[in-house]
Amino acid sequence: MQDAFDVLRSEFGSEPGSFMLALYADRVWDPGAFSRLEQAMRVACEECAQRESLERWLVEGFHYVSTWVPDHTGHPAFPRPEPASYYEACLIRLTDLADWFFHGWHTYQEPHYWQPL
Repeated sequence: MQDAFDVLRSEFGSEPGSFMLALYADRVWDPGAFSRLEQAMRVACEECAQRESLERWLVEGFHYVSTWVPDHTGHPAFPRPEPASYYEACLIRLTDLADWFFHGWHTYQEPHYWQPL
């Protein structure tokens, strides 16, 4: 996988090929692109957990993704070709990752295995 922080810079900047650009511009939820984003967010959570300070672009990106994606995709007209349970699990994952990132720990008992989405 590409360096997680490079993936996050691309995602948070809505660069071409990113999950966020497809979601915003085309109203398309790309499961593969979401998986790349989610995995990069997990790596960032692990690597930033013990840091005393965080870079603004990371903080802003985590906040934006965890608040905007549920709001944007919650509209009744948003296309959802996957089962509803998939989207629900993805939105819960974004919330869990934001909590982990902002607090430095997640709420799951270790060892915890993050199920693939």
